[in-house]
Amino acid sequence: MMFIDEFDKEELNEFYLQIGRRIKEIRKEHNITQLDLAHKIGHSSVALIAKAELVSYDKHFNLEHLYRISKVLDIDICEFFKK
Repeated sequence: MMFIDEFDKEELNEFYLQIGRRIKEIRKEHNITQLDLAHKIGHSSVALIAKAELVSYDKHFNLEHLYRISKVLDIDICEFFKK
């Protein structure tokens, strides 16, 4: 059994980066700006989207963000986890 202390921070960060890259890629395929996406998921500024796509300042998307973004982009949430 694996315990929380055994998770490699670098591996977890790479996981967040993978999701951020996929969201950016899909967002661009849909011709939606970071600001438009932020507004559509209920945020007033681009900061969350910009930082989470790059995992800047340890910001990353949470489950609610992923759910809302999948609804806005009209895709299955599993798309964010594909490489």
